[in-house]
Amino acid sequence: MTALSGRVLLTGASGGLGHAIARTLAPLASELVLTSRRSEVLGPLAAELGARVIVSDLALRGDVERLIQEAGPLDVLIANAGVSASGRLDELSQEEVDRMLEINLRAPIALARAFAPGMVARRRGHIVFMSSLQGKAATPAAPTYAATKFGLRGFALGLRQDLRPHGVGVSVVLPGFIRDAGLFADSGAKLPPGIGTRSPQDVADAVRAAIEGNRAEIDVAPVGLRLGTAVASLAPAFAAAVSRRFGSERIAARIVAGQRENQ
Repeated sequence: MTALSGRVLLTGASGGLGHAIARTLAPLASELVLTSRRSEVLGPLAAELGARVIVSDLALRGDVERLIQEAGPLDVLIANAGVSASGRLDELSQEEVDRMLEINLRAPIALARAFAPGMVARRRGHIVFMSSLQGKAATPAAPTYAATKFGLRGFALGLRQDLRPHGVGVSVVLPGFIRDAGLFADSGAKLPPGIGTRSPQDVADAVRAAIEGNRAEIDVAPVGLRLGTAVASLAPAFAAAVSRRFGSERIAARIVAGQRENQ
């Protein structure tokens, strides 16, 4: 019996990526619990999948605590919720910065801290964190977003080592540019020729593979983008210079503008 056959909590379930993950995992879980702050979207999805709904805003610490209490013991936690407030630091209000830190970084850590002890006691379970390729390679106009995704990746890999002796797996999934749903797709920005994308279903399949194979991390991006990210991890200044030659600053500006228009 795998962890997926038990109770699964999915945060950020109302978004397009959340829908794809929920539909992929629902047939495998004995109970699927969906959470986000958009009850009008969660209701139809839960009815379709036979899932339980807990409405919560992960920017509110009281809601995080209530979610922990109402969800009950878990076999799988999928910390998928995330927000973008892309832009240069001087373009963001402190409120926007704080909200991003709460949702993208603090809430996943708090949820893991709450649910991991039960998994350890049962010597069974898995936690998946949704980071981003921006958790390996920073891009222009998104320093705070990158900070949350770098931080989440580091936390996941460290926690994986701590929980490994207790039979609990931890994985981090790092999408690149995802078409049709998610923060990049919502921005409406267009990529130059040659920069590929992946689909929400690819992300959902990566989440399933991470759990079933106890994978440390999975990049969800075309080979070229994964190689570029690897180079950026080893030689960030060089990679940034090359990226600027290919229009990274222009692309970033388009994404920021699109996200602000669609907020």
